[in-house]
Amino acid sequence: MNQRFRNRWTALLLAGVAMGCIPFAAPAAPPQPVPSDTLPSEYRRGYEAGYRAAKAETERATRRSEKDPKNGTPGQYTRNPTGVRFPRDTSAAGPRFMHRLSAEFRPEYIFPTNPFLKRENRTGQPIDLSLSGHFRYSFQFRPGSTPDRIYGGVYQGLGVAYYDFQRPDEIGSPTAVYLFQGARIARLAPRLTFDYEWNFGLSFGWKPYDPETNSNNKMMGSKVNAYLNLDFLFKWRIMREVDLTAGISLTHFSNGNTKYPNAGLNTVGGRAGLSYNFGRRTPETEPRAFIPAFPRHVSYDLVLFGSWRRKGIEVGDKQYAAPDAYTVVGFNFAPMYNFGYKFRAGVSLDGVYDGSANVIPTDQISDGGFAQVETVDPGFDRQIALGVSARGEFVMPYFNIGIGLGVNVLHKGGDLRSFYQILALKVAVTHSSFIHIGYSMRDFHMPNYLMLGAGYRFNNRYPRHR
Repeated sequence: MNQRFRNRWTALLLAGVAMGCIPFAAPAAPPQPVPSDTLPSEYRRGYEAGYRAAKAETERATRRSEKDPKNGTPGQYTRNPTGVRFPRDTSAAGPRFMHRLSAEFRPEYIFPTNPFLKRENRTGQPIDLSLSGHFRYSFQFRPGSTPDRIYGGVYQGLGVAYYDFQRPDEIGSPTAVYLFQGARIARLAPRLTFDYEWNFGLSFGWKPYDPETNSNNKMMGSKVNAYLNLDFLFKWRIMREVDLTAGISLTHFSNGNTKYPNAGLNTVGGRAGLSYNFGRRTPETEPRAFIPAFPRHVSYDLVLFGSWRRKGIEVGDKQYAAPDAYTVVGFNFAPMYNFGYKFRAGVSLDGVYDGSANVIPTDQISDGGFAQVETVDPGFDRQIALGVSARGEFVMPYFNIGIGLGVNVLHKGGDLRSFYQILALKVAVTHSSFIHIGYSMRDFHMPNYLMLGAGYRFNNRYPRHR
């Protein structure tokens, strides 16, 4: 056999084995010599056949890597340009959302924060027990999808509750309608998680203070009050579609200082309930999955707000109710640095006109159950202020919760010389526009005013994930 031909044949054979085209086997008898006059064409045909076989095998291997060999579903991994293997996003494998219905029962203790709750009521007994039943609908991103991995199984929805305070003749039996959102804090076991949840809405059906028919109830002055709630709970998946939840609940009712009196009602207690998850087919385990990188950036929130408020005025050692409802309007402009998917922080320039600021009491006092004092308008320049506050926001899908701590730097003293705090909820309308619902306090305990308005986020570069 020609030595040159033997060397070329051996090289071709080794290349075929390396490419997976020719299975490796024990050495066989050497091939018979090929006539020299047929060598070029035979060599060319062998080379082309090996190339086609290698290409076909590569395409088959690629298709196998994109399919799970057991059930034919999309595989768990994909590759980026660097060749590193990342888990594949399975969010497009089914419906975007999973839906659930739940029912809960919440017994709670009422804090005795005013004389009416302590004993100054028709029975002369403490009012210290609240019972409520809740029916709720919620939805969450499909387990395993990119938003679900980023935000820890976040869910959100709408709830309805009925409250019994054991005094329907003096307090009423209000019904609350509220938005809520929750997510996982920690996974304690494959079927057990520790979660948080907040509720925010309105409650209807209160029996407010009336000097003739309900004079003991100097706690609530309006038929409609805000409802705020914060819960910490355990969620246990007891069946494929069913969860059992149990935890503690903190609740606050007030009218945001829009009507007098406004002592508010605060409770703490427990909650227990069952949830049915429609279409849940797999355990909600924590996937070891790649989360897309977040583009850190600076965004700019502009908010315009307005509301109205009532005010109590101190005369000597007593406090009297001002007779009018005062207008409040203002703005916030906040450059915020977006650190990641869940948090942004920055500073805000806060301007406000508060029609109740620095009103001057006169000597005329009328008694309408609550004594009222006549006031004199101090002038526009003593009712405007410009402040600066530090802001932080917890960012989740559809809702952002923010806090602010600030001081007024430009003002003419009096009521506007203050250290103020802001709690705000931003409800997304579009990718960059939102509804703003906020509340302002002074010195962490003095009620200021509601902040109801709308806003827009400039240079918003938050990614959109399915």
